[in-house]
Amino acid sequence: MDPRETRNIVSGNTRRERNSNLELYRIITMLLIVAHHYVVNSGLTSIDGPIYSNITSWRSIFLLLFGAWGKTGINCFVLISGYFMCKSNITFKKLLKLLLEVYFYRIIINGLFWISGYEAFSLETLVKTIVPFTSIAQNFTGCYFVFLLVIPFLNILIRNMTQRQHILLVLLTAGVYVIFGSVPFFSVTFNYITWYCVLYFIAAYIRLYPKKIFDNTKLWGQTSLIMLGIASVSVVVCAIIPPMFGRPSLPYLFVADSNKILAVAVAVSSFMFFKNIPIKTNRFINSVSATTFGILLIHANSDSMRRWLWQDVLNNKAACDSPYMLIHAIGSVVAIFTLCFLIDYCRIKWIETPFFNCWEYHGAKIEAKGKRIVNKIFDKLSKE
Repeated sequence: MDPRETRNIVSGNTRRERNSNLELYRIITMLLIVAHHYVVNSGLTSIDGPIYSNITSWRSIFLLLFGAWGKTGINCFVLISGYFMCKSNITFKKLLKLLLEVYFYRIIINGLFWISGYEAFSLETLVKTIVPFTSIAQNFTGCYFVFLLVIPFLNILIRNMTQRQHILLVLLTAGVYVIFGSVPFFSVTFNYITWYCVLYFIAAYIRLYPKKIFDNTKLWGQTSLIMLGIASVSVVVCAIIPPMFGRPSLPYLFVADSNKILAVAVAVSSFMFFKNIPIKTNRFINSVSATTFGILLIHANSDSMRRWLWQDVLNNKAACDSPYMLIHAIGSVVAIFTLCFLIDYCRIKWIETPFFNCWEYHGAKIEAKGKRIVNKIFDKLSKE
């Protein structure tokens, strides 16, 4: 058992509680993702947006740095998943819980937009609502769901490799995706599922092969600050310098997409730091952390939601020239995070928990029957 986890015996059942270091990390990561969406989903970074109209102003620099960490945040989430899931199994209950959460917010939010007339009802939007995912290239939710389905096979792989083979696999896959993906003259075409597998190999190696250097909190804290500083400098330099030579500004050249070298460096070093900091189980932190995926599903639900939230309600473009821009940016992110947390907390307490309490009594039979059907199908296919 991981030393950062504890077991509590409740009513004769063994229940594992995670300490709150990585749960706090998950919360910070989601705040950074919301801040990223504040900038990139509001028109601030469009060609005619206010950021590029005066790229050297303090407002533009602040907003670029404020929104620079979304792809890094995705890396952080997958590293957390890999760290825990390499020693666990994906259950049908976990997949069902995720799928129901996705459908809950998709149906409710799209339904409200249709009823209010904000978005016209069409067969296309209905299909997108009903189908679990329509893309496995860039869409996080769809890619993450498929990635979870792949984890059992990844676990078979990593559990049957030697430590040497594992580190060679990490060096090969990360080297190709990060180096080729970061050098401007090269290119890597990939979808997020394959990239999540690379991150999974990294997190699994950290978990399965503990080393003294992995537990050096001071080292990883300093490394995190250094990587964060270098990444911030790269954002400013790549924003200001290229226009001086008649080229387009590329502020996020080394921090977006997720496989860019500084996005990976910041994610891995900060993950190692938070993995080691001693924070005992804190119910409030763990409760907020449990809603982070719901926070993502709510505020980044669809293009209509992004347009309604960032452009219509908050009107980020107009706020960019306001003397209260800093308050608007930080306050909006905190307010959206808090509101979405409260919504998802209520969903968990009043809908999800009662449903899965009932599932404990009746779901086992359904799950067993489903397994029998699947096994029969595979037996028949194998015989043929």
